[in-house]
Amino acid sequence: MAKTDEPTIIKKYANRRLYNTGTSTYVTLEDLAVMVKGQEDFVVFDAKSGDEITRSVLTQIIFEQEGKGQNLLPIPFLRQLIGFYGDSMQGMVPSFLEYSMTSLTQEQEKMRSQMSDTFGGGAFEAIEDQVKRNAEMFERAMKMFMPFAQAESGAAAGGEEAQQKPAPKADTSSDLDEMKKQMAAMQAQLMALSGKK
Repeated sequence: MAKTDEPTIIKKYANRRLYNTGTSTYVTLEDLAVMVKGQEDFVVFDAKSGDEITRSVLTQIIFEQEGKGQNLLPIPFLRQLIGFYGDSMQGMVPSFLEYSMTSLTQEQEKMRSQMSDTFGGGAFEAIEDQVKRNAEMFERAMKMFMPFAQAESGAAAGGEEAQQKPAPKADTSSDLDEMKKQMAAMQAQLMALSGKK
């Protein structure tokens, strides 16, 4: 089916069947996964209530893919993600993840060709290194936004360094300046990584 500006409407019925109104056919979660990979936009509605349930269906697709052994989400990442639910930082996580995934998507073709040219058969190791760097960057970014939680966890662990340091004063202007500096440093690292050949 040709792509249009409007997303395809998918209806989910009580018997868990999914109906693609664009093709007038029943589809599976696997079909929806193919649509996502083909960059075909769709919205899922509950056929009875009319509620939009796209997020839960996409989450179900991820769950099924993970269940098939195609493990894309590392356990530490999942734990961290769960930890953000109900946290004061919860509102920032979606935009941060969206930005990160958009950047990765934009750079993936460039990265593939560079790794192929540079590493040849060792491209898998290069991907692992890149994933580790991305995870470290994510962890640093989250620590940057939670400086007080970091100090508390160090004190709870009984670290001598955390016990020797006095509690940070509430100086919002210097905290903001520090966060800006760290964000600029992270951006420079991203630019350097994407510019490497």
